[in-house]
Amino acid sequence: MKLYGSYTSPFVRHCRILLLESGLPCEFIVTDGVASSAKSPTKKVPFLEDGELFLTDSCSIIKYLREKNMQAFCFTAIEYDRFCLVNTLLEASVNLFMLEKDGILPAQSAYLQRHVARIQSGLATLDDMRWPSAGPYNDAELRLLCFLDWALFRKRFTFDEYTNLTAFLAGARAYQPFTQTIPHG
Repeated sequence: MKLYGSYTSPFVRHCRILLLESGLPCEFIVTDGVASSAKSPTKKVPFLEDGELFLTDSCSIIKYLREKNMQAFCFTAIEYDRFCLVNTLLEASVNLFMLEKDGILPAQSAYLQRHVARIQSGLATLDDMRWPSAGPYNDAELRLLCFLDWALFRKRFTFDEYTNLTAFLAGARAYQPFTQTIPHG
């Protein structure tokens, strides 16, 4: 099995955490934008090869890794809804980050301003929820942790006003698979 990705991608990190938790043998191949454009039809990371199987999205990869390890991906509709909420915020944040690198700012676009508002209201909603103080974590929780840590790493925003999310992230700092995958680069 081969996982292609970067050390900084929160989507890749979620997959790497699951691989550490499961102990499944997998080769991690660092892949940049040029290589991912050539190898994956989505032109993004992560993507995974396992024999004839080729998966091109972190969600399908996570589901596959869970099933391969005889585990469920998102046990309940509530867990799946939280996963989807976090994923929406993460994708909006990554899009804003990439556009800002090209000099396109939210102030220039009503659509991008909606992204900013979506992120703010989503974080407030997530902060109102209860989160565990220690791992192991389910996929909604892991996705949120990867998002929060990526946002801090990329200096996207601070979480000072989100006390539950701040405490949740602080608790995850003691969870080995999370700390072993801290973004760098």
